Formats: sequence, structure tokens, C-alpha cells
Amino acid sequence: MTAVAPQDVCFLPAVELAARIRRKELSPVEVTEAFLRRIDKRNGVHNAYVTRLDERARAAARAAEQALVDGHPLGPLHGVPVAVKDLFDDLAGVRQTFGCKVFAEHVAATTQPYIARLEAAGAILLGKTNTPEFGHKGVTDNLLFGPTSTPFRTGFNAGGSSGGSAAAVADGLCSLAQGSDAGGSIRIPAACCGVVGLKATHGRIPGVYRPDGFLGTPFVHAGPLARTVADAALMLAVMMGPHDGDPYSAPLDGLDPLAACRRPIEGLRVAWSPALDVFPVDAQVRRVSEEAVLALRDAGAHVEAIELGMPASQEALCALWMDEMAVLYASVAANLKDVGVDLLGSHREDLPPQLVAIFERGLQPSAVQAKRWDVLRTQVHDCIQSVFTRFDLLVCPTLSIAGFPNATDGCTTGPSEVDGVAVDPLLGWCLTYPFNYSGNPAASVPAGFTDDGLPVGLQLVGRRFDEAGVLAAAAALERVRPWSESYPPRAR
Repeated sequence: MTAVAPQDVCFLPAVELAARIRRKELSPVEVTEAFLRRIDKRNGVHNAYVTRLDERARAAARAAEQALVDGHPLGPLHGVPVAVKDLFDDLAGVRQTFGCKVFAEHVAATTQPYIARLEAAGAILLGKTNTPEFGHKGVTDNLLFGPTSTPFRTGFNAGGSSGGSAAAVADGLCSLAQGSDAGGSIRIPAACCGVVGLKATHGRIPGVYRPDGFLGTPFVHAGPLARTVADAALMLAVMMGPHDGDPYSAPLDGLDPLAACRRPIEGLRVAWSPALDVFPVDAQVRRVSEEAVLALRDAGAHVEAIELGMPASQEALCALWMDEMAVLYASVAANLKDVGVDLLGSHREDLPPQLVAIFERGLQPSAVQAKRWDVLRTQVHDCIQSVFTRFDLLVCPTLSIAGFPNATDGCTTGPSEVDGVAVDPLLGWCLTYPFNYSGNPAASVPAGFTDDGLPVGLQLVGRRFDEAGVLAAAAALERVRPWSESYPPRAR
């Protein structure tokens, strides 16, 4: 095995790390120990992991090394250290808190299929990462573990709800991390932490939820967080594919994510929307995003600024998301009450007030009223799909702002105002959730930095089931404006 400095191992692209392990240039045991040492050193700074699996990881690394010695068939992630989110991302026998004090000692009984697929592909699971209670906001903070910071500025939030996963990737505490996304929860922290986050088309990656097998519709997606586009593609290739336990899972259709990253984009028709018509956007975020999208021209794409004809204001769009998700949350609370966990009764004081308000909001509407919300959702869906009658890709900023500080009470929120316009502090500053309404594939990739060094994300949206187009454009942008050397933790 070739000696490599631990610092370099922790920032190697996952694609390269896997290849070097397969060639026996790196030892799975030594790689795992390098990541565990870095977690020892750095996790206290950013609070990315909330449950560590050191001994499980060491045992898996030893088994991975023996498989190399014995010449056994190897999976595409053989020996690659990975983190998983501590939300609805079950890992049997491991603590699963949902970021909530009520479930501080809860242990999962089953394993989500996408996590089982990661392990079957040879990934070494290092631990579970921080998230807000039940993933209820685009911020990572909770009353159980506290906030997670972006590695680009300690004390500024990592974004959410997959903030622990994004921070772990950015700070070299894992090679890849799994996130989940119901309104931007992969893409928001990707933007805040300067990494790549991909929400695939709804159904591309299956989720098995019980007792409500339909819980994941229409918004909930699992997906990868990575430092490079090819790494995200590699993780997607492992996680995707149908599963009988998910009634909305999609069949395989020949998608080759890694091949898509090598595809040229000459002639690609790109629609550029600096604000999705209706969102206020900070001036520096707009500037950095415009510079990044224009770089797609250098890769051969045709870029044109457009108006989408968005059918409602950003306030109405955000209220729709809050209403629909509140009903979902209320149903979760009712299912938990059936098994003896009364969140709004004996456990009310263990929840942040914003989450209590969401639960109670979900109890108010009639069934007819709740279903009628889908009329506006349909209008948003049609608006987005109409873009793809003329264009191959829709591009916009991922967020309206570049960063915000952590609170000290476990209840951090985003800004309540952007560029003089009021926004919902839980999600209204995010240009992500309209694409959960529509189910289109969407990725956030690093666009650059504000003047004070905070990362800005650029959101790339494709036709439904055209992850290949999104990955091709993201990889082309990465070639024109590489970001892999921009991670400030590398020197620490």
C-alpha cells in the first residue's frame, strides 16, 4: 500500500479514492483511520456528526481490506468512507434521533434501501449527521445537539436540513454523504458549505417509509452530497433504482451518471433566471451567480435570460409549501401518537416553537382544502415544464443569501428579510422548493464567493429524469471554473 498524507486522503475525490483502493495503492483500514482522526480533530468545531460509528467502521474497513487480499469482487464504493443523515434515514441497530430530544435514545429497526445499497457497494459508514427536528427548516440546529456551522465560517449555519452531511463533506470528515430533500434540504446546505448537492427526479432513489408508505410524495428525495460532480454521480449510481417498498420508485432507464459527467455541452440551451421571477436576491449572490452561469458559455452552451411566468408571489409559493408540509407533519405526529408518543401533549416542551406551530398548522385545513392546494402546485409544475419546451436546462441561484449566523438557543432560522423584502425565515430565502413541487432533478454546485468569503451556490435544473443533462452541465462548469482547491479546511 502506498503511503499518502492523511490530510490528502481526506480530500481525495471519492472516484479517485475508490480507484486507488481497488489498485491496492491505499488501504481501507488506513483510509478509515485517517477520516476518524480528522473527525476527532474537527467535529467539535462544526458539529457535523451526532452519532459516531467508529468500531463499526473499523470492522467494515478490516473486512474491506481482507476482500482486497482475497481477490473478492469489489463494489464501486469499496473502502470509501461515507456519512448518513440522522433523519428518516434508518440504519438498523443505530441510534436515530430525527434531531429531536424525544428520540434521543431511539434505535432504528430497519435500514433504508439507499443506505443498504451504499453498504453493499462497499462504503464504510462513519456515522449519522446533524439535522433540525424532523427536517422542518432549511437550517441545521436543534434542541438536542445544537447548530452545525459551515466550514467556511465557524458560527455561520451550514444550511439544512442536511447540514451535518454537507459540513462533513466540506471539512473532509467523510468522502461522500447522504442527504434528503423535501424543499431544498440537500441543495441548501450544499450552497452554504460550498459542495455539490443533487436532488434527483422524484422516484429515482427509492425511500421506504412506514407506517405510511406514501409519506415521500410529493416532496421527499434522498441524494448525494460530494465535493465533485463525478463523486455525486458515483453515489447516485449506487443509490438509484426501483424498490417494491416505495410505490413511487422509478425503473432503471439506462442512466449512466458517470458517463454523463464526460458528455460535452456544446449547443446546450440554458435558460438563466436570476430570481425565478419573484424571489428577492442579495446583490452579491446575484453577481456571483451570473458570473458562474455565463461560464457555461465558455463550455459551449447558449445562455439566455428569461422570465418564467411564475404563477404566484414568493410569499404564496412559500405558504403553499408550509401548508402542504404541515399536513404531512401533522400526519407523522398522529402516527406517533398511535404508538404512544404524544408530541403535542407530554412532549410539547421538547420541541422548538416553530415546529409546534407547523404541527398545529397541519391540523387546521379540511381534506378538500388541503387537496385544493395542489391546484397552485400544478400551476407551478406547468410553469417549470414550459421552460423545457425551448431549453435544456434552467439555471438560477440556489439561495437568496450567502449565509447567516447561528443562534444560541437551538432555534436558528434564516433571514426574515432579503433586499428589503420580507421572507419566511424557515425557507422563504431558498429558490429550491418549487422544484420539489415539480419533481425535476436539480443540483446545487459551487458558483464562487461573496466579498467576505461565504460560498454561493448555483442551481441547475433539468427535465424530469434528465439527471444526465444536469450532471453534464455541472461537470462542464466544474472544468471551466474548478472549485476543488477552494476548501479552506484543507490547510488546517
